[in-house]
Amino acid sequence: MRTTVTLDDALLADVKRLAAERGTSMSEVVEDALRESLARRRGLPRRARVELPVDGRGGLQPGVDLDDSAALLDLMEQDDRPR
Repeated sequence: MRTTVTLDDALLADVKRLAAERGTSMSEVVEDALRESLARRRGLPRRARVELPVDGRGGLQPGVDLDDSAALLDLMEQDDRPR
């Protein structure tokens, strides 16, 4: 089956290099890696659900944008400064 996968540039370079070393296709390298990963996961016990504590107010703090990790980091570092 044909599908499209988006890979990090460095990871793609590693996949291409490994395929060339093995004399196989990139598809075979990706399939092997997925099979190994899934096989390892099947052997692991299920993890217990984790409940994260909340303060009860709900929602995000003003100014928090979860899509902007740099701004979020800046905001978190501001909270560490002595007041």
